[in-house]
Amino acid sequence: MATTVIPLEQLSREVQEETRARYEPMRSIVPEVEWDLHAPYVAAINRLKKDRNAIVLAHNYQTTEIFHGVADLSGDSLALAQLAVDTDAEVIVLAGVHFMAETAKLLNPDKTVLIPDMAAGCSLADSITGADVRLLKERYPGVPVVTYVNTSAEVKAESDICCTSSNAVEVVESLGTDRVIFLPDEYLGRWVASQTGVDVILWKGHCVVHERFTPEEIRRFRGAYDGIQVLAHPECPPEVLAEADYVGSTSGMARHVSETQPARVLMITECSMADNVAVENPGVEMVRPCNICPYMNTITLPKILHSLETMTTEVVIDPDVADRARRAVERMLEVGRGKGG
Repeated sequence: MATTVIPLEQLSREVQEETRARYEPMRSIVPEVEWDLHAPYVAAINRLKKDRNAIVLAHNYQTTEIFHGVADLSGDSLALAQLAVDTDAEVIVLAGVHFMAETAKLLNPDKTVLIPDMAAGCSLADSITGADVRLLKERYPGVPVVTYVNTSAEVKAESDICCTSSNAVEVVESLGTDRVIFLPDEYLGRWVASQTGVDVILWKGHCVVHERFTPEEIRRFRGAYDGIQVLAHPECPPEVLAEADYVGSTSGMARHVSETQPARVLMITECSMADNVAVENPGVEMVRPCNICPYMNTITLPKILHSLETMTTEVVIDPDVADRARRAVERMLEVGRGKGG
C-alpha cells in the first residue's frame, strides 16, 4: 500500500501550515517550542490516516498534542465504545489503554484495531481475572455480575453486563435486582451503592491515579484558591468524593465545566484531562493537582505514527471469549441508548 508520509526531517514550512489550525487552541497549554517537536508527527500521522482509511480514537486522559492534534474522535470509555461502533474507517488506532482497544475490537470484529504500545495497561484491569469472576459466581449463585469496562475481554466474557462511570448507576438499576456483584473498582462500586438502593458486592480493585488523592489535598487547594470548584471522578476514595462539589465521569466533568463555566476548577482525575478541558474552555482557570497515569502516558505521537506505518500492534481476541464479552458490552450500550456518556 502506497503512503503519502513525508520523512520527518523533510517536513518544515508545510508542517507549520498543515498543523497551525490544530495548534492555535492549544497555545496556552503547549508551548511553541514543544509544538515544534510535535508538529512533524502530527502532520505525518494525519496524512497517513487518510492513506490507511484509519482514525484515531483518544481517551480524555491522553496528552493534549494527541487529544487535540491527531484524534478524530475522543471521549470517555463509554463515548469511545459508542463511537467505535459507528465508524466507517477500516483501521482504528486506540490512543488509550489496552482494555479500550479490546472493547473497540469487540464492537468492530471485522476492522483492524491497533494499540501503539502493548504496555498501556490498567491497574483495575490487572486486579481481576476471569477465574476470579467464576469463583465469585460460585459464591453468589444467581447474582448478576456488573463489570466496569476497565477490565480484560476475559473478565467481560464472564459478566452479565458492562458499565462505565458514566452509566454505572443506570446499568445497575436496569437489572431490577436487589443485589449485584460489581467489579473491579471498589470505590466506584461504593459510589454506585450510595446512589441506589441495591446491595453491591465489591472487589478491592483500585485505580493507580485516583486512589492517590486525599481529602487533605483538596482542603489545601480550597485554602489556597478562593471560590474553587472541585470536580471528582467516582474512582476516588469516598472521603475524597465527600469533599467534592461535583462527582462524575470524565465526560460528565467536561460537560459540567462547559455548561457552568466556573471561574476556577480543581479536577480530581488524571491531569491531562484538565489540560484538554482547558483548551475547550479558555475562560476557566484550571488548578492542576496532576496525578499522571503511567499507562496512558506510554502512548506518544511517535508510537502512533509507528503503529500506522507498520500496522502494529493489532488487537486479537479469542473468538469464544470475544462472543461472550461482546454480549456484555452490547447489553451496556442498550441501556439508555442515545443518552451519551
